[in-house]
Amino acid sequence: MSLTFIFFTVLAILAIASAIVTITARNPVISALSLVFHFFMLAGLYLTLNAQFIAAIQILVYAGAIMVLVIFVIMLLNLGDEEKLKEKFNLRKVIAVLLASVLIIQFFLIYLLTRSGKIEIAENTAKLSTVQSIGQVLFSEYLLPFEAIGLLLLAAIIGAIVLAKRKLT
Repeated sequence: MSLTFIFFTVLAILAIASAIVTITARNPVISALSLVFHFFMLAGLYLTLNAQFIAAIQILVYAGAIMVLVIFVIMLLNLGDEEKLKEKFNLRKVIAVLLASVLIIQFFLIYLLTRSGKIEIAENTAKLSTVQSIGQVLFSEYLLPFEAIGLLLLAAIIGAIVLAKRKLT
């Protein structure tokens, strides 16, 4: 067993645990902090797969920018009395636990039945995950979708500014 595989396994277990805490925590701030921890674990997983650029973008965009917005939204929400939000018994929770346990059993069965001895990354992964190769593909093959997303984000920013200005006057 290689050191990379051990790191990958530890990071994967921590990522799964933090995702579970994210969706089960009653306090929204704990849930948001657990999601930030999950983003860092995903970045570590990307590093074990030799995808350094994706790992850096994961930390900058998601753990940095997106989570700051989520924290601000949580702080701006007026949740009021949290006791009213709690549910006592719900059939959906029982079904969710059953389906989650079936999914976990399926993962273990697939892992045990299709185990191959080769746990290595392709040789050209380091070349394909560089900023230069990603930029070359992004601006040659995917130029039209990239520009369309840029225009969509620009329209969303302009719309947010118009809506914010309308409330002030």
